[in-house]
Amino acid sequence: MAGLDISGLGAQALTEYAMQESKNASTQAIQNKIASTSSKSTDSELWEACKSFEAYFLEQMFKEMQKSVDAMKPDTGADKSTSTLVDYFKDQTLQDICATSADMQSNGFAAMLYENLKRTYDIPDEE
Repeated sequence: MAGLDISGLGAQALTEYAMQESKNASTQAIQNKIASTSSKSTDSELWEACKSFEAYFLEQMFKEMQKSVDAMKPDTGADKSTSTLVDYFKDQTLQDICATSADMQSNGFAAMLYENLKRTYDIPDEE
């Protein structure tokens, strides 16, 4: 955002911009991590990429579930800029929860992906 003139933008526009940048950064980070995994990767790099993908997968799943709940809510007429700001922080919190969940209490998705990719790329165990 360096050099970006934001003087004419309202709170809603800034919040929407921040949300989009956050989504782009999250998606780009997981894409970079997965793209950098190859047959030359270490065992721990592969495991980290798999855990990151599990966290991203959980995040997307929870966001889709939230959409179905939001579709049933009546429109309260709340201020759009406040609603957008709450959505931004909700997205950030969801990313943190999913990353912690993948680290602390995996659902097994990362382990299955890890084993499959380890066989596919023939990545040796670390010593």
